[in-house]
Amino acid sequence: MAAVRAAAVAGMFYPQSPAELGAQVRACLGSVAPPTENAARAKALIVPHAGYVYSGPIAASGYRRLAEWQADVQRVVLLGPSHRVPLAGLAAPSVDAFATPLGEVELDRGALARALALPQVTESDAAHAREHSLEVQLPFLQALLPSFRLVPFAVGDATPAQVAEVIELLWDGPETLIVISSDLSHYHRYEEARTIDRSSAKSVLALSPTLGYEQACGAVPINGLLTVARHHRMKVEMLDLRSSGDTAGDRLRVVGYGSFAFSEAPA
Repeated sequence: MAAVRAAAVAGMFYPQSPAELGAQVRACLGSVAPPTENAARAKALIVPHAGYVYSGPIAASGYRRLAEWQADVQRVVLLGPSHRVPLAGLAAPSVDAFATPLGEVELDRGALARALALPQVTESDAAHAREHSLEVQLPFLQALLPSFRLVPFAVGDATPAQVAEVIELLWDGPETLIVISSDLSHYHRYEEARTIDRSSAKSVLALSPTLGYEQACGAVPINGLLTVARHHRMKVEMLDLRSSGDTAGDRLRVVGYGSFAFSEAPA
């Protein structure tokens, strides 16, 4: 019998009802303009992971870029920060699937085995059990991709090079999508957050792997992706940059969100 990691934040970060969840994801995606005809294929995304009422529209701007190539994606390598469990390096789960109200997502155990051969990757179900940064991405992926397997990592105290090594190992071809889950600045006044987030966005657009935790809770996985993107001479595009003060929250203590798409240079 397959071991399944149950949904931990359904009913909190997003609706527990499959019908309500599906409707909210479709509404978020529908609020974003479709990609232009000359838009490059996205190999990697950075998207936020707050409650959908706050960050769902910003995440949707990233996922909308998959529209034309969604049938090509067969595997998603998903990395997000570990919020609840202190962690050295990266943690992979031992289960066979992750569940959301929209169903189960099969894990690519072969890809995880390859990553677990690296010294910075360990197996820890505890790191995944209550982690929201990965889970909240799944309904968007389930709604968009006809069929895919998941390779999830909770990222703790690691260097950009250690994260980059994992991403490079699993890079492969157009069948593999890399997704980095991260919010930006936390709990500043609206204008101060805008200043911090604009600076962070400049670092991402420059492929400069120098973000700190005060700029992004997922600074470590972002820096890992930027290291790989620089090596591959990728093009990066900022799709959205807003905060909870622009969506559903007040402007006294906001959380910043950004959505970025990375494409590979033509051969």
